[in-house]
Amino acid sequence: MEDGRDLGARTAHPVADLPQVLNGAPAAVLVIDLERQQVVYANEAAIELTGHRVQLPVDIDDWSDAAGLTDLGGRRMSETRSPLSLVASGVPVAGEPVAVSDAARRGGRVTTAQRDASEGRLLWVTGFSLSHAPAGMVPSGFGDGTDARALVVFLQLSDTEHGDRRRLEMLRDRAVIATDMSFTITVARDGENPLIWVNPSFCKLTGYSYDEIVGRDCRFLQGPNTDRAAVQRIHEALQRRKPITELLLNYRRDRTAFWNQVSISPVYDGQGDLINFVGVQTDVTERVIVEQERRSALAEAEEARSQLRLLAEATTQMTGALGVTDACERLARSLVPELADVCAVDLLDRPGTGVPLRIAVAARELADEARMQELGRLRSNRPSSGSDTGSVLVGDRPVLVPELPEHGDDRYPEDPAAAAVYDTLRMRSVMVVPVRARGRVLGALTLVTQHPYGRRYGSRDLHLATDIAGRAGLTVDNARLYEVEHAAAVTLQRSLLPAVLEVEGLQVAARYLVGVDGNQVGGDWYDVLKLPDGSVGLAVGDVVGHDLRAAAAMGQLRGVVRSYAWDGGLPGSVLDRCDQLVQGLEMAAMATAVYARIEPIEGSDDRLLRYANAGHPAPLLLGPDGTLRRLDEHTSPMIGAVRSFGRAADPGRTEAVLRCSPGSILLLYTDGLTDIAGEDADERTELLERTLAAMEPRSEPEAVVEQVLAACSPHRLRDDVALLAVRIDDRLVTAER
Repeated sequence: MEDGRDLGARTAHPVADLPQVLNGAPAAVLVIDLERQQVVYANEAAIELTGHRVQLPVDIDDWSDAAGLTDLGGRRMSETRSPLSLVASGVPVAGEPVAVSDAARRGGRVTTAQRDASEGRLLWVTGFSLSHAPAGMVPSGFGDGTDARALVVFLQLSDTEHGDRRRLEMLRDRAVIATDMSFTITVARDGENPLIWVNPSFCKLTGYSYDEIVGRDCRFLQGPNTDRAAVQRIHEALQRRKPITELLLNYRRDRTAFWNQVSISPVYDGQGDLINFVGVQTDVTERVIVEQERRSALAEAEEARSQLRLLAEATTQMTGALGVTDACERLARSLVPELADVCAVDLLDRPGTGVPLRIAVAARELADEARMQELGRLRSNRPSSGSDTGSVLVGDRPVLVPELPEHGDDRYPEDPAAAAVYDTLRMRSVMVVPVRARGRVLGALTLVTQHPYGRRYGSRDLHLATDIAGRAGLTVDNARLYEVEHAAAVTLQRSLLPAVLEVEGLQVAARYLVGVDGNQVGGDWYDVLKLPDGSVGLAVGDVVGHDLRAAAAMGQLRGVVRSYAWDGGLPGSVLDRCDQLVQGLEMAAMATAVYARIEPIEGSDDRLLRYANAGHPAPLLLGPDGTLRRLDEHTSPMIGAVRSFGRAADPGRTEAVLRCSPGSILLLYTDGLTDIAGEDADERTELLERTLAAMEPRSEPEAVVEQVLAACSPHRLRDDVALLAVRIDDRLVTAER
């Protein structure tokens, strides 16, 4: 069996599209054709009572039996003067109890045992004729008697009410339908729909009397805050003769507002002509308020989560900063566009005093970044300058301006240039909060929203900005302290590295690159040493670690290598003696090193190259004919790695010896070029070798180091790099000849 709308459309007296609210309501609703004594409409709840076993229209007694209705004694309604029969004969029923029985549905009489075993299905019946209502309740215009209808509503009572039969008399006076549902009937006319009947519940809901209501259109319930769009939707639905349900803010007679859920459906006569609209109104003010409070709470919770996410993101961004400027730039970028359309960070050149410098600016539009920089230059924002930023820098409270002047002349009347830039920035609202750390003001954070879409800042935004600025202050202060320490470490490290000397018969070039990871200070070094016997000593090494201790250890180790090399020791013995001294005096942790000697060969332009390697990347030798050789012979453990000296069976480190022709290029380097996190070290080494092999033979050492660094330096240099290139020249031999 289909729903009531479809069933009604097939009847001789179609009653289509009764109120939607009735179809979903807990009450079962019927419309009875009084002339034919038939049920012509049943909502979903009423259809469920019959178990979908009848098809409308249907005789009222047949419907009653299909629904299993009995009186309280167990007799079927069709056998008694039932409430349905009373309503069908024009007698209103203010409230009568009826029972529902499965046995009655099957056509038998219900026994006492069956009735007592019932699940407590008890219905309260209220009904009245829509065309023969009592005096004062006659809906004039609702048919002429030939299309007389009656409305019947069944409301299920609770188990408690069913169990206490003595309360049934009290239930008669409750008039459930009159108090819980508001019914209205209007005449369907072109352009207007005047009310011709309302039940007492509608009068109680609106505060108007029956006589004040009948004959008027329901628009009298509208007020200044009624949604006009919803009213228009109702009007359009009525014109199309379609049912509609809308939520409206209506006003009672005393002009108090209430939320009204209005459901309206058309009613047709036997010929299918529209004659009326039936409306059901429900005061849902409490439900709407609860929903609004729920939405407001959800919005506040989401805003709080959004602020926490922004705070966490800004903190994460600043934590990964590499310095003061980087921290400020990360902070500004993290706040746009989530909290501001334009953000600027100003720092004092000396904490607590000095001149403010605009370190970072971020904006939705790139052009506004340059404008904000220009405005900072024009206003200078010195402490005590009278500007918002200046007052914040002297330690005053944060500044919040919810609504800025629209024109720059009103903002900066004494500064036409700044006023012109202000106009281009379209500022609407601004916050300026101090960036503090350890009791000192380091700078100021400026946040701006712009017209036309920027919001007005409030106290909650100011609290969030102040929290972010406090975290930024600690980050900036720590970064400044770190930069001071780093500058001292770099100065120490560079002071330990030698200047590249001019060596007769050799061309030398060197580079030292400082990494950006850790403390940005490492233990890499290189050295070129003229020895007393006419040889030239070359050294490249790397002390394990990246801190001041590694830098200091590097200086000590370089001095030790120089000392032993000056004594004329061969490369293997020099590295052995360094190892003994380092381990014996516990000078440092482990280190890698290559030490080489370039010696002249009497009567030849060639040179003799001796080298020893203590765990260091293998040097590369590019011959004058373009052949590349990896010098990886006679390698040995790192310095400080194995305590083996002093053993009689230990022969010590040995060195490799090879002959080098003029024009040969020797390249020594540290692992900052090849050992890159996330990359294959072998592939990096092969890249270095291919780069060197592709160079022109007899290239200048300066060109060699530049090309190697251009091709092999990682995108982000995390470790220090020492690079030493030496070309064997024939100038010494030519000069001797």
